[in-house]
Amino acid sequence: MPSSSAGQNSKNDFSKGSIVKAILNLAVPMTLAQLINVLYNIVDRIYIGRIPENATLALTGLGLCLPIISIVTAFANLFGMGGAPLCSIQRGKGDIQEAEAIMGNSFILMLGCGVILTILGLIFKRPMLYLFGASDATIPYADEYITIYLLGSVFVMVGLGMNSFINSQGFGKIGMLTVIVGAVANIILDPIFIFLFDMGVQGAAWATIISQGLSAAWIVSFLTGKRTILKLRKGAFRLSRKRILKITGLGLSGFTMSITNSSVQIMYNASLSAWGGDLYVGIMTVINSVREIISLPVNGLTNSAQPVMGFNYGAGEYGRVKKAIVFTSVVSILYTLGAWMLVHGFPAFFIRIFNQDSALVEAGVPAMQIYYFGFFMMSLQFAGQAVFVALGKSKNAVFFSIFRKIIIVIPLILILPNLFGLGTNGVFMAEPVSNFIGGAACFGTMLLTVWPELSRKEKEKQV
Repeated sequence: MPSSSAGQNSKNDFSKGSIVKAILNLAVPMTLAQLINVLYNIVDRIYIGRIPENATLALTGLGLCLPIISIVTAFANLFGMGGAPLCSIQRGKGDIQEAEAIMGNSFILMLGCGVILTILGLIFKRPMLYLFGASDATIPYADEYITIYLLGSVFVMVGLGMNSFINSQGFGKIGMLTVIVGAVANIILDPIFIFLFDMGVQGAAWATIISQGLSAAWIVSFLTGKRTILKLRKGAFRLSRKRILKITGLGLSGFTMSITNSSVQIMYNASLSAWGGDLYVGIMTVINSVREIISLPVNGLTNSAQPVMGFNYGAGEYGRVKKAIVFTSVVSILYTLGAWMLVHGFPAFFIRIFNQDSALVEAGVPAMQIYYFGFFMMSLQFAGQAVFVALGKSKNAVFFSIFRKIIIVIPLILILPNLFGLGTNGVFMAEPVSNFIGGAACFGTMLLTVWPELSRKEKEKQV
């Protein structure tokens, strides 16, 4: 018998009312929260790109750290995106005790993993940075930044991973405030440490981990307080092999996406360093920064739809799950189509946000137009992945994460530059090709498998 009360489980009940409203109630604050969260690294790059001396080299150094940052994010996603949908499903079933046990296990896994990543990262940072495309000119800046960033890995893990458990309970505004606390601190501390204290990239790193620490403290305070539905209790910290396997099994999708993102960033940086030098690694840093910004709304929408779909799936409301899929897919496609037009029409504007160097802007404009070609196809990947994760279909989600990045993108990064004298243009072309193939495959498979299953269960319930 699930240990819950009717009053607890009726709070933020996603099976009642408009499904669109339920998604948007989470999506708006969650997207704003993600926008603010991106400012942690984006603001660093904007300020670093304006350092009086060696701004482009310093910015490139930060770009070389992105794969390591993605690895830390990957483990936060493994336990956060793995545990949160499971909590939504259990809460939909009315089993509050099991939902809390999942959250408690996820929290302990994040803490332990954060400590391990810090130790290993500090030991292997320099060889990794050289492997990722660092040169003797850029390694000092990359090393300074990542050394300090790694010291705050535990804060990053808790700040990113545990916020998923706040959002999955329907507390979108609290989740947004979680990120605002850290981001505002980061925006204030960045110029103080970078310019006033003349700490350069080290100042940017210190500002980031202090800010993440504040976010982590806010999260723990809320999840142990009176307002939350699922509480972070010591009794739930005892690790269970069965729960760990469920959490990591479902979290493998988000983990794989981040790890494959890291692998792709490594390949992009290394290949661009070989074909174009430090300038093109700097261009890739800007492209990644722009991508983080323009992907936010569609990421916010698909992530917000997951707890709503998961809750309704657990509650047996299959028709509402189908409505959520349609709404999420249509809005995602329309948004990414508009974003593509904007970036293609005004690439120089986006580049100058991060760097004013004329050589970087001139070479960056055609690079951005190639990289973002057909960006709307990426929305199919986002939407398909969201459905698979929300309904607990981890194998499908993991496969399509690997398929697009490892099977398609990385081989193309290695092959295309050698064809027809494409060089650096060939490196950038790998992304749009993968979007068309990977996006269509992921979304098409979701429609052919999940949709018939939901229709069948809907009919069975009516009978």
